[in-house]
Amino acid sequence: MLQSQFTAILAALIYSLIFLKFTIASDTLSANQTIRDGQTLVSEGQIFELGFFSPGRSKDRFLGIWYKPTPEIIVWVANRNQLIIDSQGIFTISRNGTLVLSRGERIIWSSNLSSVASSPVMRLLQTGNFVCVDKTNGTSDNYIWQSFDYPCDTRLPGMQIVDNLGDGQDKYLTSWRSSDDPSLGDFTYRIEPS
Repeated sequence: MLQSQFTAILAALIYSLIFLKFTIASDTLSANQTIRDGQTLVSEGQIFELGFFSPGRSKDRFLGIWYKPTPEIIVWVANRNQLIIDSQGIFTISRNGTLVLSRGERIIWSSNLSSVASSPVMRLLQTGNFVCVDKTNGTSDNYIWQSFDYPCDTRLPGMQIVDNLGDGQDKYLTSWRSSDDPSLGDFTYRIEPS
């Protein structure tokens, strides 16, 4: 009896590891932690999810954020112009807060930081914004980096699209090349400050 229960539990565990997505605890990623293909972060309230995906009929892999209830609606893509050809992508946050997406030794995409963090933490907010904060700073509103500063094709509530002339960042939405390819498309949406 005990052996059959153990066998059933082991079979269920193996099944879940092979066929189901593995969600990392909550919405946070700390320095030197990784997200591998098949693992995800989920925002508080289960609204957004971050992880690897293949758009449409494509087999290529991208790191992105989507609505958890409707995963086909992608709202942000990190490596939209640098695809990963298989499921060997690894996303990590370095000790200084730099976000790095790699495949083996090859860096596919990395973030540009506004400052260096001594204790960086990434958090997927329930707004869909993926932010980097310095844990030692004491405030969670002082973002060192945020996905809202690098919009793709979707404007989410709270996202500022107007170019801020002071910071030199050009913020605008750009369409996907096709439903199977999130690389830069032919159409843009921008608001000129005047």
